[in-house]
Amino acid sequence: MPLIRIRRGWEIPEREATPEAVYLNRRNFIKTLGLGSIGAFGLLSACRNGSADGTQAAAGQPSATRSVPKSATSNLYPARRNPNFKLDRPITPEQVAGRYNNFYEFSDQKDVWRYVDQFHTRPWQVEVKGLVEKPQVFDIDNLVRKMPLEERLYRHRCVEAWAMAVPWTGFPMKALLDHVQPKSSATHVRMLTFLRPSEAPGQREQDWYPWPYFEGLTMAEAMNELTFLVTGIYGHELTIPHGAPIRLATPWKYGYKSIKSIVLIEVTNKQPPTFWNKIAPDEYDFWSNVNPYKPHPRWSQARERMIDTGEYRDTLLYNGYAPYVAHLYQT
Repeated sequence: MPLIRIRRGWEIPEREATPEAVYLNRRNFIKTLGLGSIGAFGLLSACRNGSADGTQAAAGQPSATRSVPKSATSNLYPARRNPNFKLDRPITPEQVAGRYNNFYEFSDQKDVWRYVDQFHTRPWQVEVKGLVEKPQVFDIDNLVRKMPLEERLYRHRCVEAWAMAVPWTGFPMKALLDHVQPKSSATHVRMLTFLRPSEAPGQREQDWYPWPYFEGLTMAEAMNELTFLVTGIYGHELTIPHGAPIRLATPWKYGYKSIKSIVLIEVTNKQPPTFWNKIAPDEYDFWSNVNPYKPHPRWSQARERMIDTGEYRDTLLYNGYAPYVAHLYQT
């Protein structure tokens, strides 16, 4: 397990802003991997607007909430906000966050909201299997009713060096895992998203990717109190660009770890492969923890850009969540 040292407050490294051209357009790098001709190398996560900072909204464009599904559990939102999770910055406006997403299943640009109309979030099932005492297939609405819904304010940090602050609604992954009772031999959790190329044009047109998307955590990470399975945002059900009907939020990791539109959670006794690590192992490791002192091979991670204001902030180690998770990575 890698050791990440928490620096003292006076140990301030040199800060360098990440050029926008680096994190908004990385076509040439992908081509060198032999994966085909694709757009910007933004990674899958809840992360094309007209402007560089994500704020332009042309007249006549659909609202950010047009893809909010209506279901048998819509009345459960908004949920009670958990006051233990506070922000050091304003919440990103919903209109901005709704138009600035990475979700390659639909588009390799940020304009995911343009391509989601054919995608269906009901019916939806989530299977939990593997090294558990009670494997089960959950209907999404039945699952939501069983779990302790709450709202949490989380920072979200993309590996591309942009950031936002989001009010997620959901429940701790621990609550679901406790329900199915992992066996003592369990060490990791593997997650898988959908495969529907007829509904998701990115899966259909970008067939060089190893669809469906897959991710993983250690059991200790999965059971951590920060690890959140998200079913809502901004006081209503989760929108499709953000990963409806259920996605992961691990706020101390880069956004691509937070897999969207989950259909399978498998408890296992070995480290599972992960999507971006398989594609570019020299650039994206299994852990993918936010670390300003460890630059990406092609750009600095020392600073981050808020997508609503364009403001640059110093990146926080573990995205500011070190008190919750630093102990997981110390040897």
